[in-house]
Amino acid sequence: MKELLISIVKGLVEKPDEVNVTVDEVNEEGITVYHLHVAEEDMGRVIGRQGRIAKAIRTVMRAAAARNDEKIQVEID
Repeated sequence: MKELLISIVKGLVEKPDEVNVTVDEVNEEGITVYHLHVAEEDMGRVIGRQGRIAKAIRTVMRAAAARNDEKIQVEID
């Protein structure tokens, strides 16, 4: 899952070397939180107009997690 998120985001940003993902442990609700860190200049590219790209990234990640019977949440920091 982490590799999927990294590969999606690296295709969007100008500085792919600064893409970093940290993963929290599963919380009491059974949700794994992925924290996405990108360069400050690339933040707009990842979020998109009115959050459309961020929403699309979260949708793709939730669909992939559902195939593995997981629950995830993507936070963009």
